Amino acid sequence: MKNVTDTLLSQYANSPTILSLIDSFNENIDPSVNLDDFYRYVWNVDTAQGFGLDIWGKIVNISRKLELSFEGKYLGFNEALYTEPNASDPRPFGSGIFYTGVQSGNYVFTLSDTAYRRLIMVKAMANITDCTAPNLNKLLRFLFEGRGRCYVEDLGNMEMRYVFEFPLTIIEYSIMVNTNVVPRPSGVTTYILRPSSQD
Repeated sequence: MKNVTDTLLSQYANSPTILSLIDSFNENIDPSVNLDDFYRYVWNVDTAQGFGLDIWGKIVNISRKLELSFEGKYLGFNEALYTEPNASDPRPFGSGIFYTGVQSGNYVFTLSDTAYRRLIMVKAMANITDCTAPNLNKLLRFLFEGRGRCYVEDLGNMEMRYVFEFPLTIIEYSIMVNTNVVPRPSGVTTYILRPSSQD
């Protein structure tokens, strides 16, 4: 600490015990190092790590843990069609897995610091957006940077569609459907259009 004696109350300025405690404390602890580390690992979202990013996640209300949405590609026959509207039909031998019944637990994936930092920044953008198509397009371009073209399409009649010209990974698809990172305008039905992934 610098100029420690300037911060003492006058009634303690001549106390040898207090002065020696403060001098000893000042010699052994350099708060400037801790402040630099605090700024680097917590305060600055661009360089924050671990628990610092977890704090930022709480601020913008997005969790590091992501519930994954698996699309069922199960082995089956024509008579075993799914009743859920978003599930695909059963697959033939060699292109599907055996269905084990309803899963008791959720599949949860913990994001790395780099992926979580990007998600935090997108959520911060989503928190202040006005949900117009140009702003949603900026948000999508930032979230899926380097992946290909993606954009918002106004379908009219209070409907819109997120269009992806590249296959989404399980994590990307889960971000779109299981989080509130990409905003949906109030009262507007949204859809996701993407190319089918390779079997």
